[in-house]
Amino acid sequence: MSDVELAEIESFQLDHTKVRAPYVRKIAVEHGPKGDAITNYDIRLVQPNEGEIPTAGLHTIEHTIAGLLRTRLDGVIDISPFGCRTGFHLIVWGEPDPADVAAAIKASLADIAERITWDDVPGTDAVSCGNYRDHSLHSAREWSRSVLDQGISVDPFDRSVLA
Repeated sequence: MSDVELAEIESFQLDHTKVRAPYVRKIAVEHGPKGDAITNYDIRLVQPNEGEIPTAGLHTIEHTIAGLLRTRLDGVIDISPFGCRTGFHLIVWGEPDPADVAAAIKASLADIAERITWDDVPGTDAVSCGNYRDHSLHSAREWSRSVLDQGISVDPFDRSVLA
């Protein structure tokens, strides 16, 4: 091992073989110098190391859920996909309850699965996206339906607690 110093990242300390997706997990709450809270959530849609959302579908979910979630949950700063393509980091102001986050995710995925049309998906041209050719509404719908069929747990280790 080299002598390069790396900060410890909580997500890499999580035993990915023990979690049971789909789930919403509060990773951490950070407090700024003026007391403002920012909460980081693990929005895991696919079981780690057993599957991954293809990039085009994940890309379309990302673009669409970014707007849908902001209409359902106050204080959304960002929702960004994991490089492993099994879910998203959700960063929000404050400390919303994981059950409220799960309900907002569920409603947003339901819209993607059933209501969103191609014309609704933002950022699908060269001006508004850095990889606009890599989208699939079909894949986004299929993966959203799959997550909804399984239910979203608010406990990463217990599938019986569903939102």
